[in-house]
Amino acid sequence: MEIYGHRGSAGTHPENTMISFQEAARVGAIGIELDVHMSKDGELMVIHDEKVDRTTGHKGYIKDMTYAQIRKLDASYKFKKKYGACPIPSLAEVLEWVATTPLLVNIELKNNVFEYRNLELVVLNMIYHYGLKDRVILSSFNHNSLVRAKSFDSTIPTAILYSYQLFEPWTYAQSVGADALHPNFRTLNDVIVSAAQDDRLAVRPYTVNNADKATELFQMGCDAIITDYPEKMRALFS
Repeated sequence: MEIYGHRGSAGTHPENTMISFQEAARVGAIGIELDVHMSKDGELMVIHDEKVDRTTGHKGYIKDMTYAQIRKLDASYKFKKKYGACPIPSLAEVLEWVATTPLLVNIELKNNVFEYRNLELVVLNMIYHYGLKDRVILSSFNHNSLVRAKSFDSTIPTAILYSYQLFEPWTYAQSVGADALHPNFRTLNDVIVSAAQDDRLAVRPYTVNNADKATELFQMGCDAIITDYPEKMRALFS
């Protein structure tokens, strides 16, 4: 089963930072998952929350701050004493590094609270710039955003994120043109996994940190898991 590092290696390193992504690569994850917001001046920033509060200790929305302001912040969060200061990376910085590795990248479009102008097109153009189209999948809780991405490029892989039970999620995913399910692992069962894969949809649940649950999902036939602990999960399935 494939292992994606959630926000890098978020269980052991500051989430969505370069050292977290580098750790996921070091321990053998096949890919990384990251989150993208847009700054006030249109830069794509890799951070999970709409606000910088939780991971930096400062206050403010990404959408109200410039790239220069954001880069001055320290995203080391609870790991500061262990790793030192860590800036919030731009998507360009991450993808430039990814291009030197064999990693796959799951880019989550974080526009389910704020509709960032042209986010999908800006992200796609950056993927093309770094030659990573064959190694990227776009996911979002905003499924309208995935439809927009497909309208710009019908061949870009997309995945619906969802956290609650959906009726026949494989049917719904196909109705919005998606290629995969990225569900909360608690919503999965054998029927969903089997039906999705019968319709050629990959199934990659998040955020799987428990070894017994990971084994259960493996036995269901999931294609991959997204985990905060890629090293632990790699060891489990190596």
